[in-house]
Amino acid sequence: MSVSNKTSKPGQAPRLSRRQFLRASTTLTGGLVIGFYLPGGNRVALAQGQGVSPAPAAPPAAPAVPAKPVYPPNAFIRIAADNSVTVVVSKLEFGQGVLTSLPMLIAEELECDWTQVKSEHAPVAAVYNHPGFGIQMTGGSQSVASSWDQLRMVGAQARTMLVQAAANAWKVPVTECRAEMGQIVHSSGKKLGYGQVADAANKLPLPEGVKLKDAKDFKLIGKSTKRLDTRGKTNGSAKFGIDVKFPGMLTAVVARPPVFGAKVKSFDIEDAQGIPGVRYVAEIPSGVAVIATSFWAAKKARDKMKIVWDDAAGVKISSDALRSQYLELAKTPGTPAKQVGDPNAIKSAAKTIVAEYDVPYLAHAPMEPPAATASVVNGKCEIWACVQSPGGTREDIAKKLGFKVEDVTVNVTLLGGGFGRKSKCDFAQEAAILSKEVGAPVKVVWGREDDIQHSFYHTVSAEHLTAGFDGDKKVVAWRHRSVAPTLLSTFAPNQMREVPLELGMGFIDVPFQIANLRCETGEAASHTRIGWFRSVSNIPHAFAVQSFVAELAHEAGKDPKDFLLELIGPARIADPRKSADVADYWNYGDPYETYPIDTGKLRRVIELVAEKGEWGRKLPPGHGLGIAAHRSFLSYVATIVEVAIDSKGNLTVPRVDTAIDCGYAANPERIRSQIEGAAVFGMSLARYGEITFKNGAAEQSNFNDYRMIRINEAPARTNTYIVPAGTEVASSGVGEPGVPPFAPALCNAIFAAVGKRIRRLPIADQLSV
Repeated sequence: MSVSNKTSKPGQAPRLSRRQFLRASTTLTGGLVIGFYLPGGNRVALAQGQGVSPAPAAPPAAPAVPAKPVYPPNAFIRIAADNSVTVVVSKLEFGQGVLTSLPMLIAEELECDWTQVKSEHAPVAAVYNHPGFGIQMTGGSQSVASSWDQLRMVGAQARTMLVQAAANAWKVPVTECRAEMGQIVHSSGKKLGYGQVADAANKLPLPEGVKLKDAKDFKLIGKSTKRLDTRGKTNGSAKFGIDVKFPGMLTAVVARPPVFGAKVKSFDIEDAQGIPGVRYVAEIPSGVAVIATSFWAAKKARDKMKIVWDDAAGVKISSDALRSQYLELAKTPGTPAKQVGDPNAIKSAAKTIVAEYDVPYLAHAPMEPPAATASVVNGKCEIWACVQSPGGTREDIAKKLGFKVEDVTVNVTLLGGGFGRKSKCDFAQEAAILSKEVGAPVKVVWGREDDIQHSFYHTVSAEHLTAGFDGDKKVVAWRHRSVAPTLLSTFAPNQMREVPLELGMGFIDVPFQIANLRCETGEAASHTRIGWFRSVSNIPHAFAVQSFVAELAHEAGKDPKDFLLELIGPARIADPRKSADVADYWNYGDPYETYPIDTGKLRRVIELVAEKGEWGRKLPPGHGLGIAAHRSFLSYVATIVEVAIDSKGNLTVPRVDTAIDCGYAANPERIRSQIEGAAVFGMSLARYGEITFKNGAAEQSNFNDYRMIRINEAPARTNTYIVPAGTEVASSGVGEPGVPPFAPALCNAIFAAVGKRIRRLPIADQLSV
């Protein structure tokens, strides 16, 4: 890395004031009495407030996987003298509500007073990578589902320990005591607050054989509960990654090559030197960084620099050519991914229907662009960043700097949206590299243009579908060909086809009862960075499949809802693993026995939304209803969209109705919010979402040309219907499943309103008169 310093380089930067997540003691002032327990290690406490002590020693190594899972309650619970309870949450909060929903699981079993519950993010520590809790990252719509039993057990064990501590203090049988609203109550009527017995409880061994509450006794779980983090987000006290500030901190922006794969050939900083506040210009692996005393000084200097890029190794794609190429590939035979029945049945069908659909590259565009602050001092690195995987960030930065993992600390902040983009920590790596070089804390800020033009995009795709009817207009053959660069191409070279993870997102797991069904994939090289995105490959697959179903219904002269149910067939377990071509069915990483493809559940959400959404109701001219249904992230969702299109082609959405079966609903309020958000998100993608490339460079740069829907374009009314389920039914995903069926339901409604088929996203000006 080369650095140009236009001012004197500062001396050794002082260690920053920072939150001390770990401190070697079992109690702290202020009433903290339950510490942080690492299985196989020592008890240490979770500190409150700010600290200026040197970095803590390396945390204990991850414990060996026990034969029987151990759930240490005091890794997740702090109880103060005033009986207030702080729940430490190992999942990241970026709008979905985990700082409320996960504490509900613990608080329910703990029998504490919810009005005295607070929550905060967990530090990066081995205990949160315990096999019982999953890895310390957030994504895949699995926060509640993966924590359901474990966090409830944490609360139940802590409650049991508190009751036992009170019984010991009173010298009475534990059977005479019960927990209630943050107190231990004896049969005689005497009481002790949790804060009075927490210290004693902390010294007790973890109890075994603890019984969880019956659902009929729930006071919190299953009830709509207001968020714990609303106040901080409305009064400005909540801190996000982009909010981090320290005395002496410098801010950096990076000029990155417009063409993916290009390198810096040369750069001239002469025009940038006169801008006040500029301190350094540095070439780093991702481009050329300008480091200054403020963001605007750094940005102005970057914009004035003359950089020559060597794009000989760059990929100079253009979107129109790429789209044509993929659509042509999708017309040709591909590699079988699934085969049921006769592969040649389409040839003997009485009539065949063919349609092709395509979806462009998409950018995440979270409200808060990527931002990270780093301080590298004396061979140790400390990071503050809005990342979805703090544990993975720690490992990646250690590798990038050549440090030991234990010499890297990652401090968790709130995330102003993520949608998968912040699962990649490239921006945190940039901050670490620059801080190490200049010897001062550095915050790297991505502007909106950086975010949109240099993202890890959602993949482009082409979907080619063919169906064969018999003489009675019944579908007897189905073939789906998909061509899309794979997400795996970002992580490994020469990956040219969708992998099992992507194939299991509405492609090989299509739940139709069709005698002859075939799925094929085509080769597609990656031309840019591809990453995780909200709903991932469910978006193109659901758009194609559910749009095609509506087209087939029209051809057959049948109602789209009835025809969809006819294709699904009777309630049953549809198992894609029965096909010899399905070598590895992903099922979102969960056991198929727990989460099978249950067509009865899919039928139920369709029937429920049709009933509640008044499918078939009489509409004014220019209005239309569309329906679509999809299983993703182990949940089942059906959506009806009503559109209104005027004589000039202006589109509005008066009403959206969505039914969801996500197993047991821990917090219905959060589920409704996620479905409402999915309607807005899906509407933006369907109407405007598109990243195009010209000569290898992304053409969009900000919200003027990568548009989001405005308030007047959002659905005027969104209704959510949650299928009730008991606790014996495992919870499943909520954050992502509402997105995939939205676009096809919207486009099907457009056809119902004005007879126009939309097979290419975004809709954009396709309705213009």
